[in-house]
Amino acid sequence: MIVRILNDNQYIVPSLYYDEINALDNALVQSIAGNDRDAFRICYDRMIELVKKNGVPMDPYTVKESDLILPPPDMTFEEARKLFVGEGLIPD
Repeated sequence: MIVRILNDNQYIVPSLYYDEINALDNALVQSIAGNDRDAFRICYDRMIELVKKNGVPMDPYTVKESDLILPPPDMTFEEARKLFVGEGLIPD
């Protein structure tokens, strides 16, 4: 799966990490619904780390359609409130 991190790069992430990314997405929705800023920061940092650690960075001059687009790593809690609602970034 191709994951784009805005203001960063695209990464080819093995599909076996899909469920883990989805679980973090769901945890982000819950942390935002519960107004838990600390849990939000921990979950989002883990999601970014998972993609960067397990994904292969693509050539920045090669642009392919992304399966998932993540906001920039420095996204604020207020910005996240607009994105991580309902099913989050990944529909269940």
